[in-house]
Amino acid sequence: MPDVVIRPAAPKDEARWRELWAGYVKFYRGAVPEEATANTWRLILDPASNIEALVAESDGRVIGICNYLFHDSTWSTQPICYLQDLFVDPQARGGGAAKKLILACEEKAKAKGAFRLYWQTQEYNGAARSLYDTIVPRSSFIVYRKSL
Repeated sequence: MPDVVIRPAAPKDEARWRELWAGYVKFYRGAVPEEATANTWRLILDPASNIEALVAESDGRVIGICNYLFHDSTWSTQPICYLQDLFVDPQARGGGAAKKLILACEEKAKAKGAFRLYWQTQEYNGAARSLYDTIVPRSSFIVYRKSL
């Protein structure tokens, strides 16, 4: 497999980002309105937004996305980085793109002075959990979520 390059998402990536985003949403059995997808992409490109994205590119083709954001904390004066969405094209898995995206996100978080980087996944996502366990031990926290 050709080398994987990680870089910030750019306007030219929109169509491919949307394809990978749709794959991510489908994997998690979700539904995201077009309005939310369009807004997310707009915020990714807006330098004033706290939402950013990285892409993994191999042989000139975007094969993975990493959407993340920064938020304040009641536990620190430094921001927290939440890696919200991570997805690699199933045809490109196994080449290290996901790990490179996570590590690049970590570097972005350090550069912004974040004191923590965190992410979550579904229990059933064994492949991702296997990777994540090589990066950091899982937290003892349980997430409770209520749609409003």
